[in-house]
Amino acid sequence: MTADQANVPLVDLLAGHAEVAAEVEAGFARVLSSGAFIKGPDVAAFESEFAEFSGVAHCVGVANGTDALELMLRADELPEGAGVVMPANTFVASAEAVVRAGGTPVFADVDDEHLLLDPAAAAGAVTDGVWGLLPVHLNGQLAPMAPLMELAASTGARLFEDAAQCQGATQDGRGAGSWGRAAGTSFYPGKNLGAYGDAGAVLTGDADLDRIVRELGDHGSSRKYVHDRLGFNSRLDTLQAVVLRAKLARLAGWNEARREAAARYDALLADVEGVRLPRTAPGNVHVWHLYAVRVARRDAVLADLNAAGIGAGVHYPVPVHLQPAFRALGHAPGDFPVAERAAAEILTLPLYPQITEEQQVRVVEALAKALRNQDAA
Repeated sequence: MTADQANVPLVDLLAGHAEVAAEVEAGFARVLSSGAFIKGPDVAAFESEFAEFSGVAHCVGVANGTDALELMLRADELPEGAGVVMPANTFVASAEAVVRAGGTPVFADVDDEHLLLDPAAAAGAVTDGVWGLLPVHLNGQLAPMAPLMELAASTGARLFEDAAQCQGATQDGRGAGSWGRAAGTSFYPGKNLGAYGDAGAVLTGDADLDRIVRELGDHGSSRKYVHDRLGFNSRLDTLQAVVLRAKLARLAGWNEARREAAARYDALLADVEGVRLPRTAPGNVHVWHLYAVRVARRDAVLADLNAAGIGAGVHYPVPVHLQPAFRALGHAPGDFPVAERAAAEILTLPLYPQITEEQQVRVVEALAKALRNQDAA
């Protein structure tokens, strides 16, 4: 085995591209020959196809996942300064979008087993100033939506979903976007359904929200040169829609391959001491956007893995409430202990549909060696 063959990337985007290259090339040629670069037929086709795949009535393609979250909140008229409850262990975009839409992020802790928004913690965070709930469907599985729906109903808070990491996942047979008023998702290249650049979408069952999101993302315009509301420019690029259509046709199969790879990791890691495995919450069909284990002395273990050619990573080393950009919210270490402890332990292992059993064995062997090295240190 050569050194190159021994290396295992965290994500292999080129392997996925190889499966769709011919279809994407033909689609690009179709767009280039038609000149339909903005709002082309492929955009409308993808929106329809992804809505059907997701089990919702409407899909609006936008420029990126952060815009998707902001647009759905703006479309539902988030009041200035109003609170939106979300988990502390999420990507910064969740909180960023709330601020951009005029609201205030209100963080809550997560459950220790699945690292998903804890309904009890969320209930404790709902005060008179809270307008909405924004659970994050983390790593490929949905947050506990039934109790969060009950919380929304009992408090009058509006329920939304951050679905950037769960394309194709379900809970009790229902997909993201079918629980709350709307869901925002991202098609960043490394997602289960990834574009060849930035792209995103809003999913909703509400026809009025669908219409308003479309207007807001097109300069507030309902028809050319008529601007009914103050919006901005956030449209799904037609060339990205071509890529997404080609990949969407394969997404169910790719997600199944991810589940098989996750099951292999579970088996390979079962007897490796010092590794806490990820778990699937009851009712969830996981799509394993990330396979994140938890280990002690994580940074040292990560350094050993990377030195051995294993492209492991970390999601996310600093919880959002402790980020300098959100210092004004007044949080301090210890405010959300489960999220903070997980941030120091999470280690993301390579996982993508095309990963081989040989590569996974290599990852596990390197991880076991790294853990032994730390025990001996």
